[in-house]
Formats: sequence, structure tokens, C-alpha cells
Amino acid sequence: MRRGVIYDLLVIGGGINGAGIARDAAGRGLATLLVERGDLAGATSSASSKLIHGGLRYLEHFEVRLVAEALAEREILLRVAGHLAWPVRFLMPHVPELRPRWMIRVGLFLYDHLARRSVLPGSQAVRLDAPPYSSGLQPRLKHGFVYSDCRVDDSRLVVANAADARGRGARILVRTACISARREGGLWRATLSSGEEVSARAIVNAAGPWVKEVLNERLGQPSRDAVRLVKGSHVVVPRLYEGDHAFILQNDDRRVVFIIPFEEEFTLVGTTDVPVATAESPQVSDEEVRYLCSAASRYLARPVDPAAVRWSYAGVRPLYDDGSANPSAITRDYALRLDAPPGTAPALSVIGGKITTYRRLAEEALKKLSSHFPAMKGPWTAAVELPGSEFAKRAMARHEVFERYRDLPEAIVRGAFRRHGVEAPIVLGDGRVGEHYGAGLTEREVHYFVEHEWANSAEDVLWRRSKCGLHMTEAQRRRVAEVIGR
Repeated sequence: MRRGVIYDLLVIGGGINGAGIARDAAGRGLATLLVERGDLAGATSSASSKLIHGGLRYLEHFEVRLVAEALAEREILLRVAGHLAWPVRFLMPHVPELRPRWMIRVGLFLYDHLARRSVLPGSQAVRLDAPPYSSGLQPRLKHGFVYSDCRVDDSRLVVANAADARGRGARILVRTACISARREGGLWRATLSSGEEVSARAIVNAAGPWVKEVLNERLGQPSRDAVRLVKGSHVVVPRLYEGDHAFILQNDDRRVVFIIPFEEEFTLVGTTDVPVATAESPQVSDEEVRYLCSAASRYLARPVDPAAVRWSYAGVRPLYDDGSANPSAITRDYALRLDAPPGTAPALSVIGGKITTYRRLAEEALKKLSSHFPAMKGPWTAAVELPGSEFAKRAMARHEVFERYRDLPEAIVRGAFRRHGVEAPIVLGDGRVGEHYGAGLTEREVHYFVEHEWANSAEDVLWRRSKCGLHMTEAQRRRVAEVIGR
């Protein structure tokens, strides 16, 4: 058992908020330790709709500040995470009986102007009975609107933040839980599941759906803040239409459903809002599959058969309970709760939030802790690229990578570049990549995931460090599991 190690900050939780806070803190000079009881992005942060977006529908609930902040973050993330986030045009077919045209126009005007846009084009009205936006839709739909948002590789965004935190001096421990922590002598004394005991000058509780459990059971800090757990499920089917545009569809229950191009060969449909009592092992129900397929089929020329679903996943969102009876109306904003009685070590808990605003949330979290770390440096993450996204420094990076590895199958180089950006040569090395397991995944990259990105299982590799599992046969997936098991 190791004793006596003192950190400035102990971050509990390896989702996007925990990883973002650890990165920001390490870059400001704080000695930081992050502990995650499972895998990085192992729960909510890998079960999102894969979007960086302002949240157009939140305007109906008058969450103007949240939307403005998210829109501003959207532009920042396109700059600092350019190999993991990509612009996409969203098409909204107009159905007059659901929302009047004037309401949609007003919402899109606000969406275009609540934050400065330097990269993404604005919204416009379009005809749906002619290319390109007629692709995939029923002929009865004649009018609609298009606007801009972004897609993101959510789990790799978490890994990139954790890797950069480590590069700046943070210690990242996965499959390591904080068993208990207590205040003692102006510090937090924490016991980890590995048997190690550490001390920290402050704790950040970024445990996502388990934030209340950590507060109440691990830190002994009962909280009056209520957390609502809402399950969101998604299904993935073979590609439903041609074109790179996505759809935002108005369902007859006044919810919206996204249809998004996914992994080139597939289409992602989501999401649901189902209240749940626990965050453990969420499962996609048959009812949710039918709901999503039915919502898409109301608009698409080709109905979506539940039997066509190739993959489905569910995550539990920890939403700050604002008293809304409708799960879809509960705020997606975050709350930061600081418990810091005079003379004691502070504990900051993160409740709610969304992947789009994680970087800003991290800044706000460290701002709340700033009085406890007077020597801490200022904000920096808005201007510094994540590992793999330093395109401005290496303008010819993509061309160089493909030219350097022209003797390798294109799927291998393309996959490595998409996942690692300008760091792909670090992964591919001298080009001797070993066994090709399929879908562009090689023995060398699997070793990289294990040795440098904290992967420990086939699930980590096939569904979070990559999405290669979606493109593989069952035999190919078993081969990867066998290799990692060795």
C-alpha cells in the first residue's frame, strides 16, 4: 500500500467532465489524480447522440443561456478537436400541425445569432422535393429548414482529454474506485480500491449518474440537490439514405428524434427519454426500439424495420432536477456544488451537463476552486488543441500520413488517421502493423490502445477506442477478444 502521496486535486469519474477537468487542472499546474472505477467514457459519455450542438429544442424551454454557451463551445471544439468533431447540416422537415413555421424561423434565427459563428453556415428554408435534401424523405414533404451543428466521436474525445492531462503531469487510474474519503488536517484522505491511500487538497466529484452515491456514501457529504436519472437509447441500422446531411424530426409527442450518418455505412437514430431508478447496466428496451423506428418511419421513404437494427446502446443522463414533470423538459444545464466549510478541504460536485459544454464546465469548476489554489494559472483550453488535432502546426499532416503509408491498405491508414489525427504516425510506426483483424484495426493499434490509452478488454477496443466492432464479423470480434485476453 502506497501512503503519503499528496495531490492538489482528486477527480472522481473518468467521463467527459472528469477528463476535461483533469486536463484543465493539470495544464494550470495542479498536481492531479483522476480515478475511474471502470473504463474511460465507460457509461454516459460513450452513449450520447455523438453530437456537439447548441440544443435547438432547448429554446422551447427558454434555456437561452445554455444554448448560447453550447453554441460558443461548438466553434471552440471544432478548432481544438478537429479530428474528432465534424460539421454537419441538419434538415428539419416542416409539419405544420406540430410546430408553426414562424416558431421554427424564430428559433433558428436565435440559433444563428446567440453566439458568434466563424466556421459554420447559418440556417435557411429549403425545398424538400428536389436534391440534395429530398434524399431519403417521403414525397409528401415539400418544405423544411437546414441549420448547422457538429458530430463528434464522444468516447475518443474523453480519451484525448485524459491523454493530454497525463501529458501535462496528471495521473490517470482506470478500474480504480475511490472507496472512501474523509477530511483530515485540511486535506482529503482517500482510500482507493487498489489499496493505495492518497491525500488531496480538494476533490472534484464528477461521477455522473453516481454523483449522489459518491457524495453520500464515499465522501460522507449528504446533499439536498436532487438528481434525475433519464435513460437515452439509440439504434444503429444500415444506411437509410444518400448524402451527408442529418435529420431532426418532430415526433407527434412533441419530442425530437435525430437521424445521423454514422460510420459511413450506417445511420444512427436517437434518442429516448425514459426515467429510471438506477444507472447500472442500462438496456435498450424493445419498446424504445419500436419508438425510434416508428418516429423515423413517419418521415423516411423507406420504413425502418426494428429487425434491421445492427447495434443499440443506452446511457443514463444525470440531470439536475428542476422540478419538471416531463423528462424531455428537464434542464440539460449543469450545476456545480461547492462544499467548503472554513478551514477544511473543499469538495466540488458536478451535477448534469452535456458533452458539448464539458470544456466550459471545467473552466467554471476550477474558477469555483480558485480561492483554494491562489497560485493556479488561468484558463487556457480554448486555444490549445487536443492531441491529434494540431492541424494548424502541420498543414500537410493528412497528405503526409497517407503518402508515408501508401503501401498499407487504405482502411488501416484512414482508420488510424480518423482516430488519432496527426498522431497517426505514432500509432502506425514503421508500417509493420502486424495482424489485420478487419475494419482497419491492426495488431499494432490494439497494442497502442492497451499500452497508451488504458484499454483493457475487447469492448474497450471495439466500441470505445474505435467503432470497429460495428464493421466486424462475430469471428473477427472474437479474435480481438482472444488477443487481448492473452
